[in-house]
Amino acid sequence: MMEKVINLLRNNNINIPRLLLTKYKQLKLTEIELIVLIYILNEDDLCYNPKKISEEVNIKIEDVLEIVNNLISKDILTLEVIKKNNQHNEYLNIDNLYKKLAFFIMSEGEKREEKTNLFDIFEKEFGRTLSPIEYELINAWKDDEKYSEELIVLALKEAVFNGVTNLRYIDRILFEWKKKGIKNAADVEKERINYKGKKGEKKEIFNYDWLNDNDE
Repeated sequence: MMEKVINLLRNNNINIPRLLLTKYKQLKLTEIELIVLIYILNEDDLCYNPKKISEEVNIKIEDVLEIVNNLISKDILTLEVIKKNNQHNEYLNIDNLYKKLAFFIMSEGEKREEKTNLFDIFEKEFGRTLSPIEYELINAWKDDEKYSEELIVLALKEAVFNGVTNLRYIDRILFEWKKKGIKNAADVEKERINYKGKKGEKKEIFNYDWLNDNDE
């Protein structure tokens, strides 16, 4: 899959300059390094010519040399000596950049798929489409509160088991679990066993009275 994405980048099937504009800070590039890199990407001939880059980008040749060296040290570019027509010339190789951009694309695709799957589970259990606010809250559980997808689904199933299908109720469950240090299915089962041992067989798992929560 990685090789397929890299080939798409090489063949210009993905808008690389636009992708770079959104990711250059994650690549730890400065703005001037970004400009030079985009210039290089738009060149058909990657023969390294600092003088030409200097003239066309309108920066000092000393700066070009420094920028290219920085891009090499950041593992964005490599320089290769290639013999053509009995002459040895330096050529810029941008394969490392393709690999880094491909990694970003694949990682974001996996995150979108993960979130889509989680939303699908909620909509299936609720029997309806989620509202935009509900989408935001589920995202906040993952991104801000750092709840695992496993824990969120467990809280969802606990709410459905108790006959409640609203996110405020599930948010309370997650909050109580966080206070108790519950992070996964094993922790939930352990708490269930402990509670039953203290209180006997009851529908509720925790001291919080979920069914009488009138907050909407």
